[in-house]
Amino acid sequence: MENQRKSIAERVRGLRDASDFSAEEVARRAGIPLTDYVRYENGELDVPMSTVSILAALYKVEPTAILTGGDAHAHVFRVTRKGEGAVVARRNVYHYEALSVLFSGKKMEPYIVTVEPSLKELHLNTHPGQEFNYVLSGRMRLTVDGKEIDLGTGDSIYFDATKPHGMQTLGDEPAKFLAIITA
Repeated sequence: MENQRKSIAERVRGLRDASDFSAEEVARRAGIPLTDYVRYENGELDVPMSTVSILAALYKVEPTAILTGGDAHAHVFRVTRKGEGAVVARRNVYHYEALSVLFSGKKMEPYIVTVEPSLKELHLNTHPGQEFNYVLSGRMRLTVDGKEIDLGTGDSIYFDATKPHGMQTLGDEPAKFLAIITA
């Protein structure tokens, strides 16, 4: 996980250098506190998936370029076999498996997200677009715009991702869900 964070940090810093933006300008344009952005570039802090999408749009690259360093070339279809999506491990309690990293020109980003029950503190975030979550296993509490919604296996929710939102597991088992985020 540490090596992955460092690799993403190097790509974020490289994109900024190539664009001739200052760190202050990127932080302002992306709506990120400068201290956080500097920590992203230094590999001291995980870059949230929502911020990966914002930075990709700012630099006019696919999120794939930030996550993996590769370019997306598939234009008609791309198969991702079970367990073979690009993995972005986050804070030991979040695990994202990106399912479409090699498809070019995406209008949405699908992920399999696993949240461990050890997550005690709710972390809220916002990002452009909308989000759809379908619970594959376990139970979770999703907070959207101050409202708490409990979801179990087979439940789904569609919401405005510009509103503060975050999730926690309910019980002692991890919660696993399909998250589709519009790009």
